[in-house]
Parts: sequence; structure tokens; C-alpha cells
Amino acid sequence: MKKTVLTFGLISGGVIAALMLLALPFHDVIGFDRGYVVGYTTMVLAFLFIYFGVRSYRDNVGNGSVSFGRALAIGSLIAVISSLCYTATWEVIYFGGLMPDFSAKYQAYEVGKLKASGASQAEIDRQAADLQRFSEMYKNPAINAALTFIEPFPVGLVIALVSAGILRKKREDGPGQVAVAV
Repeated sequence: MKKTVLTFGLISGGVIAALMLLALPFHDVIGFDRGYVVGYTTMVLAFLFIYFGVRSYRDNVGNGSVSFGRALAIGSLIAVISSLCYTATWEVIYFGGLMPDFSAKYQAYEVGKLKASGASQAEIDRQAADLQRFSEMYKNPAINAALTFIEPFPVGLVIALVSAGILRKKREDGPGQVAVAV
């Protein structure tokens, strides 16, 4: 199980990191609204390796069968490894100076959305203060890493659940054979 999880987790993590780095030069063109769509689309593409990892385990290690629980565990672990790769890549981007003005641009974007929606000046000021506090908190690498990890991981967990449901397969025993738990 360890080899399958590491192999597919690192492949998925490499894909998600590469796609993030490829989109980085286009961040200003893509913008924050479409950035969410691009970001989560790349996550789903990278997390497709969860399905292939579970299938590989079922076919090569499980002799053609895998329980829902085992498939979910494998898929979840692949999602953890991939999400850790995503987090590490973002930490390098954010703290390595590749996007030094990210927080300022995000704050300006959110305040601009509020102004465009016709929010009161008091609401705008409150939101701007909240964003400033968040920006200060986000400078802490541990908090930054935790918040970054929870972006992709739920997506990976959903794909792990779906993959486990699709790929679970009970061992087909012939007459007189006893099933062995894998």
C-alpha cells in the first residue's frame, strides 16, 4: 500500500504543483474570480490520480479486489500527499517572493467588489480591517500552510470517496473457498 500511495501521491502532487506554477505568470490576466475556477479545475485534474492509484492497488496488490474502507484509505492518503505538495509549492511561491504583492492585490480585489456592490462605507471599512488582520495572520508560515492545505484536501477527499465507491470490489470466491481479508 505504501508504494502505491507514495507513487500516485507524488505524481498527483507533481501535477498539481506544475499546474500551479504554469498558471502563476498569468495570475493578473486570469484574475481572482476566474482564478478559483482555474485552481479548482487543476486540483480535480491532479486528483484524478487518486482513482488510478486505487485501481492500481486493487488490480496489482489486492488481486482484483479492494474493500470500500481500504480504497478510501488509499485515496485519502494520496490526497494528503498531493495536498502537501500543493502546500509546499504555495509556501515557496508566497514566501519565496514569486508573488510578493498577493495579499495587497487580494485585499484591493475584495474591497473593490464591496464598493461595486454598493456596500456602505462602514461595511467597506470593516471588511478592509478584517482583510488586513487576515493578511497579518497569513504571514505566519504555519497558519499559511494550514489554510493552504485545506484548499485542495476536501476536493481530494471527495474524489477518494467517489473512487472508493466505484472501485470497491469483493473477492469472488469459488465453491469451497474462503475469502481472505486484504
